[in-house]
Amino acid sequence: MLIAITLAVLATLAAPFFIGFRSQRPAHFAALEPRFDPRRDLNGQILCEGVIYGPTGRVTSRFVAEMEGKWEGNRGVLSERFRYDNGDQQDRAWRLTVGNDGTMRAEADDVVGAGAGTISGPTVQMLYKLRLPKSAGGHVLSVTDWMYLAENGTIINRSQFHKFGIKVAEIVATMRRVPA
Repeated sequence: MLIAITLAVLATLAAPFFIGFRSQRPAHFAALEPRFDPRRDLNGQILCEGVIYGPTGRVTSRFVAEMEGKWEGNRGVLSERFRYDNGDQQDRAWRLTVGNDGTMRAEADDVVGAGAGTISGPTVQMLYKLRLPKSAGGHVLSVTDWMYLAENGTIINRSQFHKFGIKVAEIVATMRRVPA
């Protein structure tokens, strides 16, 4: 009986790595179009609108972010100013480096170490550890972040946040370039 319970618990913990959001890989998108190029698609003024889901799957917050990407060759900065529905604001500046091999490195002041990314077809997958502000407990969360480029240039962003392997939040957002 103990073996059956142990196997059931292990299967439940391992399932997200074989099915669902966390099981997808950059290679799954390699042959698809349009090709995501952060130097083009994360450049200029961008409007981002999204929702944050809590651990129960219910919406806990909504936000609008004004972003601006600036690039010099393979290095860029994506500045973000978030406005949440409760009136809070948050600023972040991503320092991005695109490799010639389809990799991307991302750093920000609230990211522990550097994020590692893979550009593949119309997608970018980023994996990183995010430190929450002290007002939110200061926890460090593991983030799986996917951006999907649509044919019209809109980017759909889905991110999941885990602590000790348990999903504690998810973001779904759109990112659209603002016409000049």
